[in-house]
Amino acid sequence: MSLLRVSALEAGYRRSQVLFGIDFSVAAGQLVTLLGRNGMGKSTTVKCLSGLLKPTAGTIELAGVALAGQPSYRIGRAGVGLVPEGRQVFPTLTVRENLVATASQRNAGANPWTLARVFELFPGLAERERQLGGRLSGGEQQMLAIGRALMTNPRLLILDEATEGLAPLVRNEIWRCLALLRAEGLAMIVIDKNLRPLLPLADHHYILDKGRIAWQGDSDQLRVDPQLIERYLNV
Repeated sequence: MSLLRVSALEAGYRRSQVLFGIDFSVAAGQLVTLLGRNGMGKSTTVKCLSGLLKPTAGTIELAGVALAGQPSYRIGRAGVGLVPEGRQVFPTLTVRENLVATASQRNAGANPWTLARVFELFPGLAERERQLGGRLSGGEQQMLAIGRALMTNPRLLILDEATEGLAPLVRNEIWRCLALLRAEGLAMIVIDKNLRPLLPLADHHYILDKGRIAWQGDSDQLRVDPQLIERYLNV
């Protein structure tokens, strides 16, 4: 049974339509990717899922609850956590303040996300608990953004370009984190240009091309089809 179901979703900006009736789903505990070149509709999809853009048509349901067109705070309360592109941490708040600013136990399970759990996942953040978010490195800010989203105890976590612009060692730390979260059964949507580390993590992939789902399948299918990767993903 799907946790998230998106059907016939259309969206755009003023007179420019970007999404043309896309359909996809995420089951509980699944890690699903949205892939595609820049400008194909991935960010627009994320904005619709998180309430930052109102769709012009279609439905978005989380555990049977209609979310399309709802404001972002209601979507957050329903259980959608977002790690936005560019991290967007609060630069004048400390690491601790960033983490507790939007914390919620509303959708918490048996082992809720707390400060202690986030600091266990990212020990480097614990060492910088009183440091301002704006003074962290890019990698530390990305960990903080993930920790902040986890502190809302989401049912579905969306990560938009989670490793963009990060050093290889930091990227590996993010992949380690995602593997742990997947093992714990947290449903996730991941948008990232680094395909190779995603292949062993993801349960299903969707490729967007010009605002439509051009292909979907599992990692084995994607791995053995270099022409597919060349056609839709390589620059």
